[in-house]
Amino acid sequence: MTTSDNSSRWPDFKPTALLVLADGTVLEGVGLGAEGDAVGEVCFNTAMTGYEEILTDPSYAGQLVTFTFPHIGNVGANDEDIETVNMAATPGARGVILRAAVTEPSNYRATRHLDRWLKARGIVGMSGVDTRALTACIRAQGTPNAVIAHAADGVFDRAALTRQAREWPGLVGMDLVPMVTTAQRYGWDETPWQWGDGFGRQEAPQFNVVAVDYGIKRNILRLLAGEGYKVTVVPATASAEDILALNPDGIFLSNGPGDPAETGKYAVPVIRKLVESGKPTFGICLGHQMLGLAVGGKTVKMHQGHHGANHPVKDKTTGKVEITSMNHGFALDGNSLPEGVTETHVSLFDGSNCGLKLDGKPVFSVQYHPEASPGPRDSHYLFRRFTELMRERKRA
Repeated sequence: MTTSDNSSRWPDFKPTALLVLADGTVLEGVGLGAEGDAVGEVCFNTAMTGYEEILTDPSYAGQLVTFTFPHIGNVGANDEDIETVNMAATPGARGVILRAAVTEPSNYRATRHLDRWLKARGIVGMSGVDTRALTACIRAQGTPNAVIAHAADGVFDRAALTRQAREWPGLVGMDLVPMVTTAQRYGWDETPWQWGDGFGRQEAPQFNVVAVDYGIKRNILRLLAGEGYKVTVVPATASAEDILALNPDGIFLSNGPGDPAETGKYAVPVIRKLVESGKPTFGICLGHQMLGLAVGGKTVKMHQGHHGANHPVKDKTTGKVEITSMNHGFALDGNSLPEGVTETHVSLFDGSNCGLKLDGKPVFSVQYHPEASPGPRDSHYLFRRFTELMRERKRA
């Protein structure tokens, strides 16, 4: 990939933002959002909507997101679409890379311009990048480490930025869960948003569910509450004994960032005990990967990862094909699953594992995001599947 040629096309152009890849490639653009620099892994997201939810998804910690859709920011930003549970925190994407300049917002729900919102969140951004070329580079060469830098005066130490990108160790072997998990236990009763009514409250729960927070999203919690659960969220470091002491009807293992094998050093022993308890257990994303590790599988770093709201997945238990929302750079190796573990879902893009269940036990998980936000709602049935497992156990 060649260096950006904005300066050759416009002789008076002075970049106020740079994306410096570890191989020395420099892309020039116009800065937006927070000034400063941020280092991370560059990934591309193919979603056409939901940029605010994507940028505040804790699973994007350690990453710089480039959107393949060229027009980002046209509906502004608001406080309702943030996926980070702690509104005062800024876990999520470290930077954002756009094709077109951000326009003034045109949406009745907007409360501020995306540029102001990015500044408030501390997210470094840039526009004016050929994101199609960058995406093609990632598809051919894999996800690169890089630094995104924004300086209003256009003054950069390019050599230092290149060193920073080269010296960043990358996501393999990196446990990022401590920076996104909750510090203490809390309850959740907010239910999904309804047109004209906003968010509701769960006032008559039927099941008691404990959610282990590896970087959980708000909409996951809303769907759990909306399904009729009393939800208690616990830190990623909670022991199996502490979780089971809450007498849950079911246990939820959340999404999260980083290398599952690294987080699994302390999470997998806990998950094994939870599975042995016989409690219905449902995991997604990082929770799915670590459940796979707990039962004897292996995880691998993907070439480019899956990031978007248009990924087709086949449910092998029903034959149904669903369009899903995905965000992961690691995957469970389906061929590594031992006897007694059934692969339930596969990606129709590349055949990678997207789900499992334990034979004869009320335990299952999926790689993708059934809560979407953004994305299609094809996979909401999985929350009902979790409910049925708890209902069957209560009857037994």
